[in-house]
Amino acid sequence: MRRLVLLVAFGLAVGGGLGLALRLLPARAAPVPDPPAVVMRIREVARLEALDVALYKKVSFAPDPAPAGSLWGDVAGWLRHTFATPRGKAIVFADAHVALELERLDARSVSVVGRTVTIRRPPLRTTVALRPGETEIIGSNLDSADTARLLELARRAFEQEVERDAALQQRARASAERAIRALLYTVGFTDVVFVDEGATATAG
Repeated sequence: MRRLVLLVAFGLAVGGGLGLALRLLPARAAPVPDPPAVVMRIREVARLEALDVALYKKVSFAPDPAPAGSLWGDVAGWLRHTFATPRGKAIVFADAHVALELERLDARSVSVVGRTVTIRRPPLRTTVALRPGETEIIGSNLDSADTARLLELARRAFEQEVERDAALQQRARASAERAIRALLYTVGFTDVVFVDEGATATAG
């Protein structure tokens, strides 16, 4: 009887020790997703990776001379060369949307080594949409077709203006990187590195 009690006690001690050892052992980390899965997850948060900017511009239909090729010089030049005496002005409102071209991101853009993921960041794309409900045309002698042409030139000028704004482009890029990093940290990566062709990687 005593031997049986000792055997039971020994078994309980061994079992308790094993249980304690298992609890003290570090938990096995969940596997991180492979490159195709990383691409899918990044595309799922595409809406978070955009910067929206409200824009407006006053455009005179009787403009002063402006250098060709400048942002608004082409608008002025078109007016001068299309109409003998253009009259009026417009107050044009628009929304600019700056985001990564995520459709260019594929499995070849992603490299996974351990818990570090390196992403070849796609370029930014700027799109501008006019707000016709808020745009005002005042005292114009342009017909509807010419007004539409003028507004399209203004939209393109807005687009160029945003694309050439280095600070705004950097804000959009940083916003995208923050959103992607936050996403990839939640799925098990500890380092997220962004690279451009010919550029130095930026880790986080």
